[in-house]
Amino acid sequence: MEIKNKKISIIGAARSGIGAAKLAKKYGAVPFVSDSGTEEKLKSNLLTLKNSEIDFEIGEHTQRVYECDLMVVSPGVPSDAEVIKTAQSKKIKVISELEFASWFCKGTIVGITGTNGKTTTTSLCGYLFNECGVKTYVAGNIGLAFSEIADQVKENEFVSLEISSFQLDLIDKFNPKVAMILNITPDHLNRYENSVEKYALSKQRIYKNQTENEFLILNRDSELLNQYILQHKSKTFWYSTKEKVYDGCWLDTNRVVFSRNGNEEFSCNVNDILIRGEHNIQNAMAVIIAAKIFDFKNEKIIAALKTFRGVEHRLEFVKEIEGIKFINDSKATNIDSVIVALKSFDEPIFLILGGLDKGNDYSTIEELVIKKVQKIYAIGSSAEKIFNYFHNKVKTEIRKDLEEVVASALSEARAGDVVLLSPACASFDMFENYEHRGKVFKEIVNKI
Repeated sequence: MEIKNKKISIIGAARSGIGAAKLAKKYGAVPFVSDSGTEEKLKSNLLTLKNSEIDFEIGEHTQRVYECDLMVVSPGVPSDAEVIKTAQSKKIKVISELEFASWFCKGTIVGITGTNGKTTTTSLCGYLFNECGVKTYVAGNIGLAFSEIADQVKENEFVSLEISSFQLDLIDKFNPKVAMILNITPDHLNRYENSVEKYALSKQRIYKNQTENEFLILNRDSELLNQYILQHKSKTFWYSTKEKVYDGCWLDTNRVVFSRNGNEEFSCNVNDILIRGEHNIQNAMAVIIAAKIFDFKNEKIIAALKTFRGVEHRLEFVKEIEGIKFINDSKATNIDSVIVALKSFDEPIFLILGGLDKGNDYSTIEELVIKKVQKIYAIGSSAEKIFNYFHNKVKTEIRKDLEEVVASALSEARAGDVVLLSPACASFDMFENYEHRGKVFKEIVNKI
């Protein structure tokens, strides 16, 4: 779509909305940003808009938002929000910020989605591609919004792009050269009418525009992912830690093997992958496949795997105090992430759970919690739900904030124990985002 002189309404004044607005203005459009949030919450973002001479409104979406040729929606806005439904009823073209940014990107996109592991895999993909000698940006739901860097990417460069289901709900022509779906487990069901099928099919949209010239990387071991796979034209590679695959990555005892057309082209030892855990072996497999699609050299791939240390807020070691390890896993915004976290430690765990609940079924972690957790500290708007479920199974207390939690944990945990922030919930009831939550936790611990 030619956007010069077009009126573009952008819903959401967070990072992605700001990026889209500045991109629209740069290419001659007339952007208007609308956000239902408060001035206090959006203070710094509104200052950016003022300095960029971009018009905006806050507190509500007024009639003005529909006086446009195109509506661009930030990922934090539900696709069934009233403002979107009204725009669609008025026959206004509505797209996600992901779709909009992709119009300006000349480079090669590796699009990565899935319920868990997106951030680690996106980071590893960017790191490994750069180590293999190709300039690669890391963007999307991690760090920079796609619209902040889209038009900077040259034809011979790459973007490793973390993509949520919300962004995929409103794509039109978006078509990554390589698409990955890492796994699908129940999550965000509050935004999908409690339908696992709707959520799963939303993820599958990442390859809906792919042709025979594009590539799809899928996890053979993810039951829900395999249940909802749609017909597609792209060349498919699989990965599995449980079975051998003809095209893709698989685990041969302690070796990770990549095969193409049944021929082994790459292998490395599991111990060559610095980030630990079976889930991270799978994440690495997805990236190895992407690297081999572009025929990167084996020795450079292995060197990158040996030196990638993981990402912030994902099972991140913060500090050891009197023998007590404090771990920041703020990125764990759903139950399955907590399962991964609990399985990662043999030591007794003091677990910090809670935040904005997204329809969690705590019965799925009950057995692990009883086996591994000494005590639960319940925080946020879901604290009462967590307390009611767990208090007669394991010692559970409601705490007002993270400062209270850390103080309690220090007095109750002993040397050799782990204090684990792995909330299973979104952060928006108490914090700006999961990064903010993790940062606050680390600041409290590091002050001690």
